[in-house]
Amino acid sequence: MAQPGTIDPIHQFEIQKLVPINLFGFDMSFTNSALWMVIAVAVTTLVMVYGSASRSIVPGRLQSLAEMAYEFVANTLTGVTGREGMKFFPFVFSLFMFVFAANMLGMLPGSFTTTSHIIVTAAFAMLVITVVLVAGIVGHGSHFFGLFVPSGVPGWLLPFMVLIEVVSFVSRPISLSLRLFGNMLAGHIALKVFGAFVAALLGAGAAGILAPLPLLLAVALTALEFLVAFLQAYVFTILTCVYLNDALHPGH
Repeated sequence: MAQPGTIDPIHQFEIQKLVPINLFGFDMSFTNSALWMVIAVAVTTLVMVYGSASRSIVPGRLQSLAEMAYEFVANTLTGVTGREGMKFFPFVFSLFMFVFAANMLGMLPGSFTTTSHIIVTAAFAMLVITVVLVAGIVGHGSHFFGLFVPSGVPGWLLPFMVLIEVVSFVSRPISLSLRLFGNMLAGHIALKVFGAFVAALLGAGAAGILAPLPLLLAVALTALEFLVAFLQAYVFTILTCVYLNDALHPGH
């Protein structure tokens, strides 16, 4: 716990119990993280439901937003996996919209960034890899494991290449979760630190003349963080599409 008057950029990531719940010895409490996940789902649902309700020839703002989101994810998915990949569209679209909404909601003052917690991003990464494994095995059977056996490799080198491919595949959920978690965590810490500098300088008397410097940097970082919030949702989505492409086309 930080002392009064000190800069504590980590406090914003603290999980707080809103509704304590204990079932059979397990802590199932409803937390601030769960609340903002529910809000992200609710916002996404409202935008897509009301945005697609009118289906006007000349779309309004909300319908345009819903159509742009649909076309963006659909084009990303088909660009990587081909038309065959559209059977995964509901899954990929849901991932993109949730991560994007969670990232953007985390930019609101007083909100909570759920994607800044490794447990959340790791859960989504494990979900992606599980879908890839199930889809690959169901669709191709044992041939799916040919993904780990590169073609044209000499026999003496094959065991090493298989090991490298297996390690590479296992590392996918790790890199997928750490990338999103690390970028959101670092960005919000930087915003907190520079915001605290501004407040400290404004209360420092004559030194307050320097306050505009960290203020300008904080404004620039805020704009950059909005861009990062979108880019991280896009990167998470396109990597999911790449991994799904391996499930659809496992041959090297």
